[in-house]
Amino acid sequence: MKILWENILITMIAFGILYWLLNKYAFGKLFAVMEQRRELVLGQLNEAKQTREQANVYVEEQKDALKQARQEALGIIEQSKQSSSKQARDLLEQAKADALRLKNEAVRDIESERNKAVETLRTEIGSYSVSIASKLIEREIESNPAEQEKLVNKYLGEVGSKS
Repeated sequence: MKILWENILITMIAFGILYWLLNKYAFGKLFAVMEQRRELVLGQLNEAKQTREQANVYVEEQKDALKQARQEALGIIEQSKQSSSKQARDLLEQAKADALRLKNEAVRDIESERNKAVETLRTEIGSYSVSIASKLIEREIESNPAEQEKLVNKYLGEVGSKS
């Protein structure tokens, strides 16, 4: 095999001309398109990074909002418990007060009825006492007229001394 220097020289010259033509007309546009593509990719990467950061910030905000909502819910639950406990205490106190009032009314009613019964008994006992005394005095007076006169004089003496 023989090396043909002329062919190598012509190939090199052709390659040089081709390189010069490509450099003048094609490489500039090709590199510009590649640069635009690189900038577009970098822009999209930066945009994706910003979107991811915004998403992380949004997730943190949502976590904080959820945490705050849970705290508010717990506060509402605690307040409801306290309110229901207070209502239960109030109802219990009201029931105790009503029971005490009813007991006091019952005691007053019982005392009033007892007083009425005692007064009725006194009246009846007084009537029976007067009736018995009348019957005893009648017997005494009927059996002893002299004694009757003594009693009348004594009674008149007592009535006269009181006036």
